[in-house]
Amino acid sequence: MNKSLLGFARETLEIEIEEAQRLLTRLDERFVHACQLLLDCTGKAVVSGMGKSGHIGKKIAASLASTGTPAFFVHPAEALHGDLGMIGSQDVLIFISYSGRAKELDMLLPLLAENNTKLIAITGGKDSPLAHAADAVIDVSVEREACPMGLAPTSSAVNTLMMGDALAMALMRHRGFGAEDFARSHPGGSLGARLLNRVHHLMRTGDRLPVIGSDDNVMNAMLELSRTGLGLIAVCDVQQHVVGVFTDGDLRRWLVKGHGLNEPLLNAMTRPGYRLPVQSRAGDALEALHQQNISAAPVVDSEGVLVGAINLHDLHQAGVG
Repeated sequence: MNKSLLGFARETLEIEIEEAQRLLTRLDERFVHACQLLLDCTGKAVVSGMGKSGHIGKKIAASLASTGTPAFFVHPAEALHGDLGMIGSQDVLIFISYSGRAKELDMLLPLLAENNTKLIAITGGKDSPLAHAADAVIDVSVEREACPMGLAPTSSAVNTLMMGDALAMALMRHRGFGAEDFARSHPGGSLGARLLNRVHHLMRTGDRLPVIGSDDNVMNAMLELSRTGLGLIAVCDVQQHVVGVFTDGDLRRWLVKGHGLNEPLLNAMTRPGYRLPVQSRAGDALEALHQQNISAAPVVDSEGVLVGAINLHDLHQAGVG
């Protein structure tokens, strides 16, 4: 039984991959024209489709919306019962129908033409009413479905999904849509935390800021380490410029060597020590701490003046990493 199941699965994948490979030959001026319609669109991309085409359409709309092309999904049946008012002449409708003969199109197509709404068809029916009415046609036709009865949309569904991704990625890259733009549409995720948060949003300040003067001794530095619990204190001159750091590790090494606690801190600290610029992205700060193999760092302004401190726990707590 296991062999037959694996054989069926392998055959399905082989057919779908073979059909998907054919899409490469269809990336021509028709695809470019579809992209241009969306690039010129002053409204939104509206994606629609029935049944499984609708499920894929929701994913395509979500991909477009999160990569720089404002988009939403409208169900064709709902469009005929009021939601058509959501589609304006400034919008572009992307309608998905493999046959291109969905019955809802009989009513939709004349209304779209009357409204001067641009239409992109994603279809396998190159001579269908949908294809003839469309301003641009993206061909997702297949020679055979992976379904042995040729009934369930399998290869054609994969082709539709892939062409939707190709459309979204081509538009994204043409617009120069970058990681920070992507993060703005995903502010709640770890990517948003890494790219939108800056060090100054998360750093410790005020009474929580571990700092000591460079003319102090090891005893007071140890007390400051204990008080703040960051694992590090910034050592500053009288102008609050960071001249070094003193860490838990520095304290241990100092005591192991037999030195006393009343000795000058300048002899025990690490100089110059690593420090983070206040405008650093949170994600960059996390990578920098890992690269330096340290767990905390003081934060300085452009003049090297201490303004805060941050550690790995602060970053992880904010969802970074």
